[in-house]
Amino acid sequence: MDQDIAIEAFAALAQDSRLAIFRLLVREEPNGLPVGEISRRLSIVPSTLSGHLGVLKRARLLKSTRHQREIHYAANLKAMSDLVRFMLEDCCD
Repeated sequence: MDQDIAIEAFAALAQDSRLAIFRLLVREEPNGLPVGEISRRLSIVPSTLSGHLGVLKRARLLKSTRHQREIHYAANLKAMSDLVRFMLEDCCD
C-alpha cells in the first residue's frame, strides 16, 4: 500500500460519524446496508450521510452495489486489511 493511500484512509476514519459508519458496516458484513438503513441506525440525515459515504468510498474503505432502486454500502475489508498490514510491515522482522 502506498503511503498517500494510507493517509487518505486514516483521515477518512478520523471523524466520529465516518468511524461509526465504517464500524456499523463491518458488523453487517458481508451484505452491507442500504443508505436509508445506515441513516436510520446512526441518526445521520441523508445529505450529511452522502458526504461521509463519499469520503469513505474515495478512501477505498467502502464498496457499493446497486440492489434494484437502492444503493447498498459495505466495508471493504481487504482495504482495511491492507491498511493494517501497511502499518505493521516493518514490525517484528
